[in-house]
Amino acid sequence: MASNNLYLSWKEKVRRALYVVLRNELDGDLIKCALIDSFKNFQSKNHPYPFIEMRELKPKARIFDREYEYQNSFLVLFCESALPDRYKRYIRFFDSNKITKENLCSTLDFNISDDFSLNSKYFESKHFKKLFSSLLPVDYALLLQRDATVKSKNRYVLTHFHVKIDWPVANAAEDLGKELRYLTKDLYERGEKHGEILQQKLFEYFGFHHTVGGRRTAAVVASQFMRQMDSLFTVYVASSSSRSLMKISEHSISRYLLIKLSNEEMQNLAKSNHMRMDTFVKRFIIHREKDYGVGIFHVVYEHTIYSKPPADGKVRSLNPDYRWLTVVHQLLVPIPSVKDLRPIEYSVIYSA
Repeated sequence: MASNNLYLSWKEKVRRALYVVLRNELDGDLIKCALIDSFKNFQSKNHPYPFIEMRELKPKARIFDREYEYQNSFLVLFCESALPDRYKRYIRFFDSNKITKENLCSTLDFNISDDFSLNSKYFESKHFKKLFSSLLPVDYALLLQRDATVKSKNRYVLTHFHVKIDWPVANAAEDLGKELRYLTKDLYERGEKHGEILQQKLFEYFGFHHTVGGRRTAAVVASQFMRQMDSLFTVYVASSSSRSLMKISEHSISRYLLIKLSNEEMQNLAKSNHMRMDTFVKRFIIHREKDYGVGIFHVVYEHTIYSKPPADGKVRSLNPDYRWLTVVHQLLVPIPSVKDLRPIEYSVIYSA
């Protein structure tokens, strides 16, 4: 687990502060890609946008969803420190998928622009966002981490693309089960049924139903694997069926999605937050129609006592009916380009 700030050196605190700032910036970029750009894709094809129903946001919700071809999908791993080489067995970052001009051209038939250079992969480069966004649709994950080649400077770099997560789901469930004291030795020590339930609860722990596949399964496994790190991490995943952006970090799980707001709802929100209606629309609405607007909704989840290690450290029984997550915040957030406004409380999940 990530070290508490109280136990960090001054240099480590500086590194962590930079990481948090860059993570906040990355939040805005990925919200734009996953939600705003996807919405524009649907508009350009004259297809109605498939808004998520509020019931889908409740913990343990099972939704039989479909794939939407105009929805942007990606998986991003962002690490505060550089991943150690011993992790390569399960998170496959090798020389063959390192961000180099040769690898991009030979592996992806990537169209390298004239302004591409080795510096483009660094977060501080003016060409970073262009390179990063162009690689987001590539299969598997992108890996952003601290540049381990320069010890005297805190610098973050897009190091690898096409990163596969090869840690088995069973191993991840066993690891979590032992941490939460539902196991002592191995996944099936209490029988196959118990082991199967723990694998299902692993997905719930990170905010998914166990029937999800593809990138979301990789996000679950990667998140559990990286919890063993002594530093911060963030996993971002957007899928063509979920129509949302999931953000999993060392301390929180949250989901961003688009929400439709009626004129009356917008007027009430503007009034209760001491804003003019036109100001509210300009700052919080990504698209406006005659009778509604589209905003960005942020749901934050918290683990319950059943998904935290017991205080007495004793082995306990597993009840699949107990919820491992609960909703703690429901927010309407400003559009990514607005930097001076705070999110607005907007509780609608359980009132719909």
